[in-house]
Amino acid sequence: MKDTTHPLHILVSNDDGIDAPGIYALVRELRKIARVTVVAPDKQQSAVGHAITMNYPIRAIPFKKNDELFGYAVEGTPADAVKLAVRFLLKEKPDLLISGINHGSNTAINIIYSGTVSAATEGMILGIPSIAVSLTTYGDPDFSYAARFAGRLGLLVGERGLPEGTLLNVNIPAVPENEIKGILLTRQGKSCWDDTFDVRRDPANREYYWLTGKMNVTDTDLETDQIAIREKYVSVTPIHYDLTDRRMLEELRGWGIAGLM
Repeated sequence: MKDTTHPLHILVSNDDGIDAPGIYALVRELRKIARVTVVAPDKQQSAVGHAITMNYPIRAIPFKKNDELFGYAVEGTPADAVKLAVRFLLKEKPDLLISGINHGSNTAINIIYSGTVSAATEGMILGIPSIAVSLTTYGDPDFSYAARFAGRLGLLVGERGLPEGTLLNVNIPAVPENEIKGILLTRQGKSCWDDTFDVRRDPANREYYWLTGKMNVTDTDLETDQIAIREKYVSVTPIHYDLTDRRMLEELRGWGIAGLM
């Protein structure tokens, strides 16, 4: 039966796992305005990108919170969770997908690694208007404003829709609400990681490696996601995944590649 009290049906997923505080804060807020279904990874899946599971079985287990059904915990990646939800667990396609709230930013090069963004990407691929939401801290977070903003933006996207092949990537500064200067429409920044590996040894004296590094912020423009959040603005970036380099495509036409047969 159609829920006429909350006609908007929102699918919620994430990459921090179904028991993460960010998804709980988001769902608690969204249930005030919509019918919500939660299908998310059963454990931490940060930085898995758009990986999907093909060679192992996937299980979806009912997950309770405060003795009530909260959603389904999927033994797989964020993309797995969304794909399984839409293709099997749900009886009808949801009106909207919101992924998050991620604990940590997803800007610049981080977007391609992000499981949070990839959950939204899978929703986009399946024809669902999709939003990825991240709070830009790895410390002790307060998700309350981010959850409220996600709800307001979700209602707007539910009403207006999004172009085919496009999703919204949202990053919210982890500052008190009264310190947020506003909302900026931004583009993906060009900042990137300066990676390195710590060499360590386990108790058996076997060598192993631990990825570390720091983000090199090369952007200066306030219209980029990385700088907007640094300056205490909410960043909203429309992104898509047509990876074709059209300028290079035109250049390649003059290379005579067709003659290499």
